[in-house]
Amino acid sequence: MLIAFDGSREAKRAMSYAAQLLVPTHVEILTAWEPLHRTAARTVGMSGLHQAEWVASSAEDDPAYADARETCREGVLLAESLGLEPRAHMVESETSVWSAIVDAARELRPDVIVTGTRAVSGWRSLWQPSTAGSVLQNAGIPVFIVPPEQETESGAES
Repeated sequence: MLIAFDGSREAKRAMSYAAQLLVPTHVEILTAWEPLHRTAARTVGMSGLHQAEWVASSAEDDPAYADARETCREGVLLAESLGLEPRAHMVESETSVWSAIVDAARELRPDVIVTGTRAVSGWRSLWQPSTAGSVLQNAGIPVFIVPPEQETESGAES
């Protein structure tokens, strides 16, 4: 089982459900990360401003890599607390997070990919396409998608 883990509440919820419902033992914890210079280039490109040249000499020098490594470690610790035997994987996202997950799944060959979703819809979905939906459409293997918790009328989550 490959668990896509980005540290979000939805990713933690997905891992918890997978541990309960799918009853795995060995799991692959995957954290996709994007180098800071690529994130900056995309952001600046959308603004029309000129981007200064900066590329870290190695992944270890990139703050985004350090954040992703900590997120992946958090995923491993959560998996262990759920009684799973995790192996950590970090993959650099060259085009999109969903394609990094699908490419890693092709290499690791899991039986299922587990992911959470933020369930973004409407206008926001035009600017924030669904990673889970793209994984589902392109993985070629079963994908276990866990929706976010629903808020009750009082504002508390169920």
